[in-house]
Amino acid sequence: MITRKRLAAGACGLFVALTAGLLPSTAAAADGPAKEPPKVELVLDVSGSMRANDIDGQSRMAAAKQAFNEVLDAVPDEVRLGIRTLGATYPGDDRALGCKDTKQLYPVGTVNRTEAKTAVATLAPTGWTPIGPALQAAAQDLEGGNATRRIVLITDGEDTCAPLDPCEVAREIAAKGIHLVVDTLGLVPDAKTRAQLTCIAEATGGTYTSVTHTAELSGRVRQLVDRAADPVATPVATEGAKQCASAPQLKAGLYSDRETFGEHRWYKVDVRPGQELRASVSIGADRAVNNDYGVLLRATTVHGREIVRGSEAGDGRTDVISTGLRYPKPELDGDHAEKTETVCLQVSNSFAAGPAVKTTPGMPVELTIDLVDGPAGGSDAASFGLGRGWWLIGLLVLTGLLAGLVWGWISRWRISVWRTN
Repeated sequence: MITRKRLAAGACGLFVALTAGLLPSTAAAADGPAKEPPKVELVLDVSGSMRANDIDGQSRMAAAKQAFNEVLDAVPDEVRLGIRTLGATYPGDDRALGCKDTKQLYPVGTVNRTEAKTAVATLAPTGWTPIGPALQAAAQDLEGGNATRRIVLITDGEDTCAPLDPCEVAREIAAKGIHLVVDTLGLVPDAKTRAQLTCIAEATGGTYTSVTHTAELSGRVRQLVDRAADPVATPVATEGAKQCASAPQLKAGLYSDRETFGEHRWYKVDVRPGQELRASVSIGADRAVNNDYGVLLRATTVHGREIVRGSEAGDGRTDVISTGLRYPKPELDGDHAEKTETVCLQVSNSFAAGPAVKTTPGMPVELTIDLVDGPAGGSDAASFGLGRGWWLIGLLVLTGLLAGLVWGWISRWRISVWRTN
């Protein structure tokens, strides 16, 4: 048990060190086109159930309006904000019409606080709860450019327009690679609502919050809007190949992809002499999966010889599993001093799920690539090539051989002394 704990602690320490070494890559990924102002759209449920008077002695609708007014007063100048409603206009029983009842109340852009507050003041609880269609429309409202995007969904109930599952809609949004996060807030939610909103948030890397007081609603929405204004490294969407020969060529940076259950995907990185390649990968289980799963990151030559690998296993206690590797390429002398090596990176997973779980779109993958100066001295084990495995194997073999010879000599000496005496 103690040995296992030490191994786990060592693995954690290695991953922390690896992650720390990869931090410069976020800056590299941020280089390029000028940053656009972040976009946020608040999606508010205006269905009939919002009439309930159970939030601080007032209706859920009144609490939402109060919170919206406070949020609009505090929107950072650099944020482009919009408001969309669902269930706000159709009061009838026609399901087809009720499930189309979503509209943009205020367009995404620079906020005119007076106009936005006036628009919110006109809302009255009315109809259905078409969460899926509202999310699809909100994603379209935020299209265009390379800005960070965030949807904040506020509702008091689960979707009433199945079979269009909002959780599947969220996964499809995430699979587009537009880096759109959906945060969800449940007003006095029941268990089904809580489960659905949690699924929506997890599918896009967002958060879920249960709200029972007006101050909680206002504070949480303001926090999410402010978070959108914070500078973040936006992953570059890429698509791995089924073999190294056709894999995309990656530079230092942060990348996102999708991988189905049990799939292998390949990427290529050029490493110059004197550089060290540092790579890490994280795969998120954005749906129900079986216990006992793992992720593998391998670095190989273009001819298929393995250089180094990193792997990690899980048993259902976490939604994200990560691993990483390091590969230092030593300085070369003579005619080969400037020869660049193409390293193939393979990302594999061993996730599995029940027959009712959809395998498409694939699970979210985040790949970090960094190229730094290689180790300059022998104090770093990587400078001996131990990260590649061959030196370590050779060292262990040599140590075992010498230990066997010494032990054999001592044993023979002890036997000779015993016979003599």
